[in-house]
Amino acid sequence: MILRLRQALLRPWHRIAPAERSAFVDGARYFAASLPATFSWGLVTGIAMSKSVMTVPEAIGMSLLVYAGSAQLAVLPLFAAGMPLWTVWMTAAVINLRFVIFSAALQPHFSYLPLWRRTLLGSFNGDLHFVYFMRRYSEPGYEPGKEGYFWGMALTNFLAWQTSSIAGILLASLVPDAWGLAVAGTLALIPVMVATIQTRSTLLAVAVSAVLALLCFDLPYRLGLVVAVCGALAAGMASDEFAARATLRGLRRRRAGSDAGDRA
Repeated sequence: MILRLRQALLRPWHRIAPAERSAFVDGARYFAASLPATFSWGLVTGIAMSKSVMTVPEAIGMSLLVYAGSAQLAVLPLFAAGMPLWTVWMTAAVINLRFVIFSAALQPHFSYLPLWRRTLLGSFNGDLHFVYFMRRYSEPGYEPGKEGYFWGMALTNFLAWQTSSIAGILLASLVPDAWGLAVAGTLALIPVMVATIQTRSTLLAVAVSAVLALLCFDLPYRLGLVVAVCGALAAGMASDEFAARATLRGLRRRRAGSDAGDRA
């Protein structure tokens, strides 16, 4: 019986192309180094949800369906204050605007896939494995193992997050309120955030969002988060635009110098 069950479970795995299977394992192994930070952040998020106005089933449902720690934590005070549902939705949507940019960056890599597969892939996208994927695959288009590598990281991240988040929800009653979960959550998020800072535009976006978040901290309805996210997006896009223009000017100068040398 156990052997038949094992064969039934392995049958779909063996139907996948060998290159994709190998890349899947590589992606899971590469992401394993980030599991402690992911697990700690998920645990803190689960505890915070359980200690809010949400019931345990509601918190578990939110963890499974929303799957976005920063957005989940941001809307908890809104639920507690009895804010309208549209305010909660707008807050979560603005905080998750970065995933629109992530999806746009992934589109050239997976444009050959049917719509339902691209939608499923985008639903499991996340901060860290997006950065890791883009670091490994700089050229768009089809490449054997590319999709498997993404899914190896994405599913590892998803399982670690849900395990830690649900554990935090179920074990929250064992954690005293005096432990300061807000500080613990911030400390758990720092390694995740630092790992995503790979370019000057990202560093500028982080700096601008930090300044705006501090300056707008007293705005009602957590609108300071909205301002910080919008400012980070604008700063990152502006930095990329200036960098592209500087590169273009450099190419023009080199071309002009080459043409002058040819005339001489």
